[in-house]
Amino acid sequence: MTGKQIQKLVLAALLAILFLWLIARQTNLDDLKHAFVGTTTAWAIGGLFAFAVGYACRIERWRLMLTRENPRLKWNHCAGPFLGSFAANNVLPFRAGDVLRAFAFNGRLEVSSGIVLATLFVERLLDLLMVLVLFGGALAFFALDASGFAGVGSATLIAAAIVILLLLLYPAMFAPVVITIGKRIARMAPTLGQKLLDEISKSMITLAHLSKGHTMIKLLAWSLAAWLAEGCVFWFAALALPSIATPAAGWLALPVGTLATLIPSTPGYVGTFDYFTVRAMSTLSNSSAASTAYALLVHALLWLPPTLIGGLYLLLHPTHKKTN
Repeated sequence: MTGKQIQKLVLAALLAILFLWLIARQTNLDDLKHAFVGTTTAWAIGGLFAFAVGYACRIERWRLMLTRENPRLKWNHCAGPFLGSFAANNVLPFRAGDVLRAFAFNGRLEVSSGIVLATLFVERLLDLLMVLVLFGGALAFFALDASGFAGVGSATLIAAAIVILLLLLYPAMFAPVVITIGKRIARMAPTLGQKLLDEISKSMITLAHLSKGHTMIKLLAWSLAAWLAEGCVFWFAALALPSIATPAAGWLALPVGTLATLIPSTPGYVGTFDYFTVRAMSTLSNSSAASTAYALLVHALLWLPPTLIGGLYLLLHPTHKKTN
């Protein structure tokens, strides 16, 4: 582990501790215990079902992106590697799960690492676009100011969404920049650089393919379905707790908590996700204790299933690096 990586780990740990402390200092332990009293199991199970639906949509979206190189791919072929990568991200630092998905499952999926990297990039853009759309919708519905949560105004959020959409629809706009970076690396390290340029070429071809109208419409539709299902996880978790006065606040907690994961943090986003989720719930007339109980419940619903199922997949199907 390099010195820079150690610094990142220390920073992430310190931020996690800071946000956990901020939560703890405003929450009474007895009140927190009381906030869980009467939790409705049926709604919590509904949250798990909604989680499963959301991840099923995400897996299908990824399968569609990979079928250009391997048309024979089926949903069940992609499910294990997808969940395994999320399990790794939830327990290991430095987005290890993304590296795992890009390089460890190539042989099984019969796709190159360049294609997978391109799909990861598109996946992140699609997810960020959906989160911004849901954030804007929640702010409009509850008549709130964006700057109170994101530190920026609504115009900035709209501009960011437009830029992301342009990148998805017109990837050629940033192709020259990526190729230039690859060429510079090739001059410094010819062997590695050439491999990188080959992967960049495959990635750009994939991005161009995915940006086509009918393909991108499908990807946007699956993305919207996935995030609406995840929104139901947040909503059902709120309905499960009688102490939550405004269950609809879960639709605000979804984008706020998700955007908070962009802050450097520990695997599983301990502290960062929870603090901003509590803040979103508290803004809409929920008590501090109830909001904290809610954050813990929804975090468990989002963290446990992919970690357990994906971890089991990795145990039963050990990975090894294989690139095309």
